[in-house]
Amino acid sequence: MAQSKQPAYDESSFRVLKGLEPVRERPGMYTRTDSPAHIIQEVIDNAADEALAGAARSIAVTLHADGSVTVEDDGRGIPVGNHPEEGVPVVVLAYTRLHAGGKFDKRTDNSAYAFSGGLHGVGVSVTNALSTRIEVDIRRDGQQHRIVFTDGGEHIGGLENLGPCGRKTGTRVRVWPDARYFDSPRIPLAELERLLRSKAVLLPGVSVSLTTESSAAAQPPAVKTWQYPDGLRGYLTELAADTAPLAPVFTGERYADADDGQFAPGEGAAWALGWFDGNVPSESYVNLIPTVAGGTHESGLRAGVFEALKSFIEHHALLPRAVKLQQEDVCGPMSFILSARMLDPQFQGQVKEKLSSRDAVKLISAQVRDPFELWLNNNVEAGRAIAERAIKQAMSRQKSAQKVEKKKTSGVAVLPGKLADCESDDIGENELFLVEGDSAGGSAKMARNKETQAILPLRGKVLNSWEVDPDRLYANAEIHDIAVALGVDAHTLHDPVDLSGLRYGKVVIMSDADVDGAHIQTLLLTLFYRHFPQLIARGHIYIAQPPLYRVDLPAIGKKRPARRLYALDAAELDSIRERAQQEGIHAERIEVGRFKGLGEMNPEQLRETTMDPATRRVLPVRVRADAEEATRNLFTLLMGKSESANRRAWMEEKGNRVEADV
Repeated sequence: MAQSKQPAYDESSFRVLKGLEPVRERPGMYTRTDSPAHIIQEVIDNAADEALAGAARSIAVTLHADGSVTVEDDGRGIPVGNHPEEGVPVVVLAYTRLHAGGKFDKRTDNSAYAFSGGLHGVGVSVTNALSTRIEVDIRRDGQQHRIVFTDGGEHIGGLENLGPCGRKTGTRVRVWPDARYFDSPRIPLAELERLLRSKAVLLPGVSVSLTTESSAAAQPPAVKTWQYPDGLRGYLTELAADTAPLAPVFTGERYADADDGQFAPGEGAAWALGWFDGNVPSESYVNLIPTVAGGTHESGLRAGVFEALKSFIEHHALLPRAVKLQQEDVCGPMSFILSARMLDPQFQGQVKEKLSSRDAVKLISAQVRDPFELWLNNNVEAGRAIAERAIKQAMSRQKSAQKVEKKKTSGVAVLPGKLADCESDDIGENELFLVEGDSAGGSAKMARNKETQAILPLRGKVLNSWEVDPDRLYANAEIHDIAVALGVDAHTLHDPVDLSGLRYGKVVIMSDADVDGAHIQTLLLTLFYRHFPQLIARGHIYIAQPPLYRVDLPAIGKKRPARRLYALDAAELDSIRERAQQEGIHAERIEVGRFKGLGEMNPEQLRETTMDPATRRVLPVRVRADAEEATRNLFTLLMGKSESANRRAWMEEKGNRVEADV
């Protein structure tokens, strides 16, 4: 039988992407590709960082008729001299090198920006990579300079000195986005206006304008300018213009000082909080970067507000007996504008839509709680109005939960003895953790929030249920306990199933971050996909992502206290090490510990990394609508007893793709 010819695999097969090639090869890894909005935002963010540092008083953006965009500020101007180590102008490094910038070094003596949004170092270099042309004009030290980048940064013009510019300083950048990399070449005007308006709100005294040129030569350009003399209060009041306030808007700001033992000087937040009769949107920012998907700073705000109002309610004896107040009762109807400042914010992805820094929860909560509690006690009538609304919401929630409970208790089986159940009856809040082993189960029980989190330890590996008859499914004790704890009977995807008895809104599979843990995940996913598919279809199943590594970083002088970070895998560990070394921490001072399993974590670590909704990472389990058949075929291949020969052939063909931690 003729053998198919294999492609050559030798030293010449390896390709090294240089310069900005990685961005052009995989633009979606670095930016949004629906439109050029984000690559222009990177330029705007640089101008805003100058204003945040106190060096700029105006930001002007122009949308030109030819599709290009100009961003101009009156800041210090990008340095034009040669870098002491690289030997090329700093402006060239900024626009042509990934992971280069003036925002990494946070030591007091060397930091160009104490607080900034750009920390990945791939901002305007990505803009350059995905543009046909960029012109940068710089006014600095009495001289005006210009440099031009073309063809995605492949061609770099010389740095020209255009002569004296007097005392003016600043940077003007004109960008021609390359339409080949975007679904639409046009920047959504409403999104750009919202971004610029937010900069005006968050930068008191800074003028922000947008000029839109018309394609018709005779029509003058449209100009909009944003100014908010009342800052966050004025902005929130404008958003709530059509709704009546339940209480006056509460505004404040608080930042850590030099004597703070936990946080760097200047870290903290400014905020405006309001409760209204209608639905008023909320917005949050970190170092002026809009975090449209929220994150840990919003979790900290809610935690601080909840604790302050709960203390106010207890002090004034407002809570009726048997009513339990939850955070959502207080913060669900709350609208807010939050502007956080952090020395080293960590975001999920380069687009920076969601803050993931765990320190932000403690930081914002600590800064907000005391001022808000003081405001409540100084404005008792407003505090009572907010408290009464929260209490009313809690009573309504509990009444609704009791109705569901009556329906569930009819003929219900006795709950498993090893189940550590939660106290709440609200399935919107309740979570069930299916935990590998009694040891990890013990740690999880101590780490959980007893109000909303239940723990069901599993002994050993669950039965492979892919080919188990539904009538014999409950003969397995582990599967029986899972079904009873959930309060849902086994079913098929197309059965008219009743999920009113479901006792938990989230079911989280929590196993060790190793091969055995992955096997247990697969067995449990097989059980849910085969016998409880509606739980997956309706978004109830999740997979926890415990970290593999613990990283201890020493303090950096008085400005930065010692920190403990966690890494999901080796790649994330390398990223933390690299960032720490950029901060000035020597490699030998970075202590790394490896978790062999969940049971090896103490309860505090398990809570912070894997169980606390504010700081954990969990993956929702979904089946793509266009992949139902492919998913079923793959489960049959992997879990079917009669598929051993096909499994062997599949592993021989694709086994080289496995990155297993054995």
